[in-house]
Amino acid sequence: MTVTVEQDGGRRVTGRHHPATRSPRRPRDSYALFLLPGVLAFLAIVVVPFLMNTGVSFTDWRGVGSPEWTGLANYRDLLDDSEFWASFRHSLFMVVAMAAVPTVVGLVLAAALFDYIGRHYGSRVVAVLRACLYLPQVLPIAVAGIVWSWILAPDNGSLNELLKAIGLGSWQQDWLGDPDLALYSVMGVMVWVQIGFPLVVFMAGLQRVDPQLHEAAELDGAGWWRRFWHITLPQIRPETYVVLVWCTIAALKVFGAVYVLTKGGPGGATNVPSYFSFTTFFEKTQVGYGAAISTVLTVIILVLALIGLKFQTRAEDAEEGGRT
Repeated sequence: MTVTVEQDGGRRVTGRHHPATRSPRRPRDSYALFLLPGVLAFLAIVVVPFLMNTGVSFTDWRGVGSPEWTGLANYRDLLDDSEFWASFRHSLFMVVAMAAVPTVVGLVLAAALFDYIGRHYGSRVVAVLRACLYLPQVLPIAVAGIVWSWILAPDNGSLNELLKAIGLGSWQQDWLGDPDLALYSVMGVMVWVQIGFPLVVFMAGLQRVDPQLHEAAELDGAGWWRRFWHITLPQIRPETYVVLVWCTIAALKVFGAVYVLTKGGPGGATNVPSYFSFTTFFEKTQVGYGAAISTVLTVIILVLALIGLKFQTRAEDAEEGGRT
């Protein structure tokens, strides 16, 4: 487009004006295409099976033939099922072994690696120790369970042989066969399995703590424990909620370790809801009742996840508000 401009003095200047070019706008709908595969996979793998399982939980079905609609009968039976409530009490022990203890121990180990070993021995030593502690997390639970069943075996097991070698033969036990010890033995194995996850998360959180806060507190005479309690812990509160929620969910749905180590025994001493649902499904062929157990467990996990997410969001908002 040609533009003619008349300036003072009668001269006319002619030039070509180029309209401003605009970059083409990407339609907003195109972003939804990237979410579509994940949404479809979530529907196919999570939502649809959960709805089908919930529907089966309202029926009396042996796995073959036509299901018979019974309404809430399975859920009413759960309220009076002592084995069901015993399995949930065992889950509380698993929450201690897989959430509470690993969170505390993982935090202590992360602080030791970050504040002491990292400063005195370097980052390479820290990386090696962190990888060793995280190794149980990447081992298949079947492999870890078989190895621990060898270690805890009553005859020629490594633990009993070690106790005998150091003069503590009277402490030898049937660690997985004694109803009074089996649950605690499984708990000890799960502490070993779970310890790496909190460690890695807490070490990542410690790296974002402002070192100037520690320097200022140290100049004011605060010792390591006071700096850790008043500065470090509040700064990594979001990571703490993440660890507690994830580990609690893992404890509630633990199955592989119980299946490999004890199969819920002896005498149901290590039975947990997920394994109880499995045996009800495939051994007793009470499909509707097993579906009711898994549905209740899923709802409990979902509620705990939402509560943990709320606390985590509140902690992150408080941290951002403190920075501003």
